[in-house]
Amino acid sequence: MGPLVPNIISNEFNFIVALFIGIAFGAILEQAGFSTSKKLVGLFYGYDFTVLRVFFTAGFTAMVGVMALEHFGLLDINLTYINPTFLTSAIVGGLIMGLGFVIGGFCPGTSVCAAAIGKIDGMIFIVGTSIGVLIFAEGYPLWEELYKAHNLGYLRIFDTLGISQTLFGFLLTSVALIAFWVTSIIENKVNGVERKPIRFTPYYIGITAFGILIACSALLFPPRKAALMEKVEDNNFVENYNLKEMTVDEFAFRIVDNDKTMQVFDFRPLEEYNKHSLPLSMPFKVDNFFEKEPSQILSLRHKTKVFIANDELTERKVAIIAQELGYDNIEVLQGGLEKFNSDIINFIPVKAPVTQVEKDTYKFREKAKVLLPVLIEQHKSKGPVVKKLKRVIGGC
Repeated sequence: MGPLVPNIISNEFNFIVALFIGIAFGAILEQAGFSTSKKLVGLFYGYDFTVLRVFFTAGFTAMVGVMALEHFGLLDINLTYINPTFLTSAIVGGLIMGLGFVIGGFCPGTSVCAAAIGKIDGMIFIVGTSIGVLIFAEGYPLWEELYKAHNLGYLRIFDTLGISQTLFGFLLTSVALIAFWVTSIIENKVNGVERKPIRFTPYYIGITAFGILIACSALLFPPRKAALMEKVEDNNFVENYNLKEMTVDEFAFRIVDNDKTMQVFDFRPLEEYNKHSLPLSMPFKVDNFFEKEPSQILSLRHKTKVFIANDELTERKVAIIAQELGYDNIEVLQGGLEKFNSDIINFIPVKAPVTQVEKDTYKFREKAKVLLPVLIEQHKSKGPVVKKLKRVIGGC
């Protein structure tokens, strides 16, 4: 199951849902003919490309689904596991599995599907697979170096190609549609079936239209982060966006008063934060908005979340992103830390106060000017809010 955001499915219910999805997946495999070895190896001999069609369909459907869930904020893509790429072992493992597939007529998953409906060849394949796993585990020290060779890290194809995720989704779906058409021509030729390569029947027109719709839909779901970051690049839009603001005097007063109902999110670089961090603050970054555990801090009720940065424009940008993602009780510091430092930390009266309000303000600023540096010096940084992912290493 995917890391849904917010917690739509609990960890306990997750396993129950996964069980029923697994049962449904096995039933679909069996209905698609994947419990028959002749249909599976037909891919290698050119007389049946059902395997290619099913896996291509599953691939681009899942891809567009993940893109849509991420786009609408229902999936934390940062918690989605990506298999590390170990080039040498991937090639060796692919050759071994391909050879086993064409000789045995099954892959590990389809062999279980065949065994589940009582097919003896599927059961024998599972026994052989188990023996292979045992041999690999017991002899692991012998081929550990090969197993971990050429570690390329957690690669994503669109990153490697230097194109956008949406464009890659469109291209992959387009390649799948072309592959469906080409393989149908190959099937007909191998099986001796005389059919035109292009047929304008309602069935084929409908399938083609549906495929084109899926391909185009991939372009409609850019990563949510990229879409929001592009949105706040328009300074005119940012400056006119309706946001709550907190004056530097109120901000300073609530810090001096140790107001626990206020949580300060500091969006400066970590190096700057470590040199000069305010009480009640924690370092934060835009990426944290899209991560499951760090973003939960922003969901705390009865807390005023104050976003600070060196300048107000930066504060407004990150605050807009947060509000667009559905977080509330967010305020930005008027003038940013530049104004806070000049008006509070380094306060120097430019004129004598006239009104009572000015007198009270000046009096408070003189007091805060002395207290705040001490509080800042005593403040211990909580450190950055991060989610450390534990990834399993290995190839094949």
